Amino acid sequence: MWNGDSLLNKLYNEAVNQHQTKSKHELRNERRPRLKAALREAIGHFEPNSGFAPRLLERVQCDGYVRERVELSATPELTFAAYVLIPDNVKEPLPAVLAIHGHGYGSREIVGLLRDGSPDQEEPGIHQHFAVQLVKRGMVVIAPDVIGFGERRLLADLALDPNMPSSCFNLSAQLMMLGKTLTGLRVTEALKAFTYLASRPEVDADRMGLMGFSGGGLIGYAAAVLEARINATVLTGFTNTVKDSIFAVRHCIDNYTPGLLVHAELPELIGLIAPRPLFLESGEHDPIFPVGGFRKAAAVIQEIYEAEGAGDKLATDIFPGAHEISGRLAYDWLKRTLTSR
Repeated sequence: MWNGDSLLNKLYNEAVNQHQTKSKHELRNERRPRLKAALREAIGHFEPNSGFAPRLLERVQCDGYVRERVELSATPELTFAAYVLIPDNVKEPLPAVLAIHGHGYGSREIVGLLRDGSPDQEEPGIHQHFAVQLVKRGMVVIAPDVIGFGERRLLADLALDPNMPSSCFNLSAQLMMLGKTLTGLRVTEALKAFTYLASRPEVDADRMGLMGFSGGGLIGYAAAVLEARINATVLTGFTNTVKDSIFAVRHCIDNYTPGLLVHAELPELIGLIAPRPLFLESGEHDPIFPVGGFRKAAAVIQEIYEAEGAGDKLATDIFPGAHEISGRLAYDWLKRTLTSR
């Protein structure tokens, strides 16, 4: 055939068959560490910046909580801002959550602010101001700015088009040419934000979780796999199979990690979070992470949790919506799970 469709299908099927064959011949306690190491290697390593001292940028009293903005750094030559939301009248260390936004204008979109930093008085968009929803439930929240969005778009991109929605393409392409990935950089920064959050006096470092939406779900699952201190994870608008979403829909380039599918399909990689608690949320009419793929992935992940003796630690919710956060069950699940530790 002149077209490559059949070749791509053949290569995908061969990869999946290899996964299945290896999983039958490898013990679970051998395969899981190997896949974790493969994920770490596939997304790439970044030099740490251990000498940077966090810096307070602002502190604002809001309705029922304080909103701070801090500057952090995870790797040399690069700093980033993160909002920290702290419930009023903290009397003892509280559960805490790393909240990771998806495609949009940055962390302001999940902490109730507009692009310019002014309060968002309108009905929230697909991110549903979810960091605010979490702090209102009595958890300390950190919301880092993900590189490539909002104030963290490349200056080279903004010079060409001030309205460029993201810098995902140039960041991804150039990092891949250097043997690294944008996912790796984003995960490195997310884990730096998590470590900073754990150091806060308002936080109980033994009761810490993560919630990521869409592209934040990609960052979130990898961060949760690699950081054992993340006690509970919510992934919304992301869980699927590569076949049904990443290969079937024209996604942003930041969803593609070179060589990763050689090792495992996405549900098995997400399943590396087991046996720690995991909540999977998806809209019934999500056009880019289709519900059929979600159901397939959730079934595989359920099998993994059952095999780990943790079937009761996995929860799912398909809500009547599209590519958006619902939180109708997830917010309270996260608070309850972290509080009961």
